[in-house]
Amino acid sequence: MAAQQLQFEINGGRLSCSPGEAREGEGPVRQVMVASGTAEPAVGAAMEEVVGRQNLQRALKRVCANQGSPGVDGMTVDQLKGHLRAHWPETRQQLLGGHYTPQPVRQVLIPKPDGSSRTLGIPTVVDRFIQQALLQALTPMYDPGFSDHSFGFRPGRNAHQAVRTAKEYIAQGNEWVVDIDLEKCFDRINHDILMGRLARRISDKRILRLIRRYLQAGVMVNGVVQER
Repeated sequence: MAAQQLQFEINGGRLSCSPGEAREGEGPVRQVMVASGTAEPAVGAAMEEVVGRQNLQRALKRVCANQGSPGVDGMTVDQLKGHLRAHWPETRQQLLGGHYTPQPVRQVLIPKPDGSSRTLGIPTVVDRFIQQALLQALTPMYDPGFSDHSFGFRPGRNAHQAVRTAKEYIAQGNEWVVDIDLEKCFDRINHDILMGRLARRISDKRILRLIRRYLQAGVMVNGVVQER
């Protein structure tokens, strides 16, 4: 797929994707400033925005650039274009109607240096595409509230910036480093509390239902779907 473009029609417009095109933070960013802890939902985060053509273009580019392994259905990133051309109108209607059901993730065990293993869940490429579109719609609502000292998995931020900041701390005479890790945070986080927090800012019930379904999609282990 080195030189192949992925293209499919959505709402009369064309989406295209060449591997490696996606860049972090590309495209227009809608900033929605919401005070931490507010009970008022933010206006603007709607499923129509998630499935908007421009947002889908960016999501497709990102999924193509990331590549990755197939999920439980065996579909590869190279096959995503053809699937979307044939099935996207139906999937879009399911998302707009609040009826879309994600597939379970495929479980992969990653060995760790201490002899234990880390569990990695691999969604299907279609679900990765939808998740990326969802992420892009919600990031402008939440990213402005994150700490200025946070560099991980945020648009316009990277590990090189974190290293430069650490060097500045050392140059200032700081000598101590505190390493804190929440063990298996995503395995143990309370879904009800998480959804309650999201509902403070997300007013579209379709988005909330979709996120809940992704949390409850389960994992495929030896051909059997298990709860996470």
